[in-house]
Amino acid sequence: MLRIPALANRRIVLAVVGAGFAGGAVGAAYLWAVRGLTDVLGPSHWSVWAHLPLMGGVGVAVALLVRWLGAPDDVELLVGNIHVLGGPNEVRGLRSLIPASLLCVGVGGSLGPEAPLVTTTGTLGSLIGRRASLPRDQVRMIAITGMAAGFTVLFGAPLGSALFALEILHRRGMEYYEALMPAIAGSLCGYAIGAAARVVGLGPLWHFPPLGDLRAGDYGWAVVAGAVGAIVAIAFTYLTIGLRRAVGAVPPSMRPALGGLAMGLMAIASPYALTNGEAQIDQLLDHRVVIGTLALAAAMKLASSAVAVATGFRGGFIIPLFFVGFCLGRLTEGHLPGGNSFVFAAALMVACNVGVTKTPLGSTLVVTEMAGLAVLPSVLVAAIISLVLTSGVHLIHTQQRRLGVDDAGGADHADPPIVQPIDVERASPAAEAH
Repeated sequence: MLRIPALANRRIVLAVVGAGFAGGAVGAAYLWAVRGLTDVLGPSHWSVWAHLPLMGGVGVAVALLVRWLGAPDDVELLVGNIHVLGGPNEVRGLRSLIPASLLCVGVGGSLGPEAPLVTTTGTLGSLIGRRASLPRDQVRMIAITGMAAGFTVLFGAPLGSALFALEILHRRGMEYYEALMPAIAGSLCGYAIGAAARVVGLGPLWHFPPLGDLRAGDYGWAVVAGAVGAIVAIAFTYLTIGLRRAVGAVPPSMRPALGGLAMGLMAIASPYALTNGEAQIDQLLDHRVVIGTLALAAAMKLASSAVAVATGFRGGFIIPLFFVGFCLGRLTEGHLPGGNSFVFAAALMVACNVGVTKTPLGSTLVVTEMAGLAVLPSVLVAAIISLVLTSGVHLIHTQQRRLGVDDAGGADHADPPIVQPIDVERASPAAEAH
């Protein structure tokens, strides 16, 4: 005889499904808004010199939004709240985050929509869990479900996005394992909404050429990719930290405009300094590009992304790091004895991102799903190597061990709680020095 689930279990199921569908709907609307703004403000519709003041103007608009609507939330704050509180308990930080990030991404800033989108859907999931009167550990699970739905709408990779949402909370791998199935369910709900809204498709986003079978040499080069990706991640982390300190003397209200102008000037040297690089990867796949152009594109994307993060130009650095890894991998085309340069490029894409975000499983699955590549073993090797080599380097300072009380009633082993993340517009001088 079948038993009717308890009321609490039904609330959890409804909250998971609600967070998945709501996250998918919000994510689809966000991406449609980004596309509309890109068609008006994006660099492809302007000359380089005409677009330069537009970048600065968006920076001024961001500063005004922050002044009028309050400081925006970000992924660091979301991660800290999920650990300590189970998830955000208010939406005030989204009032400035959503319009500011739409402008920053739409105008062609070097950061992508992933961070603001996931911050929004994770916050939405947390509020759904609280409205369902769930306890803290279950609110946390619903917040992660919302994050997974947001990642899925952006990446079009349900399983990879679910693991990414779980891993990005920690520095040493997934720890809130009980949220895995809800996160997958939320990812699938978000994917259904994204497909219906035509912001994700059933095919791969990037059209890599057929690779054939993996060779023994590809595994050796995967180790190299892991080491190179770790170097890139360390360079990006310390460049960002250094730039944050450098702009510390600049009034916060002037930093976004300064960042916008700096990125606009970088675009004079290379057009790849602008946009997050998602569409540019497919463009580079369709054309043969000289080594100097690829090297400059990688350097400019890395530098402009660090400038954007340091100056408060809102967005995420996951896709830009994918782009940097791809460009470095393409540099080896025709010069990789015993290996395939496209397999190497995929491994580098993952390694660069894992070194910063600490998401080996999620990054591996996201890249292989987005590129339609059957190269999981070699890419995973690069991910693990990069994670090990960058274990002492952190940019998302609120990543930590799980907090709370386990099911048996004992305290979880945890790092000291970090409630307030380092943020260029919120942190005290002492915190920035830390």
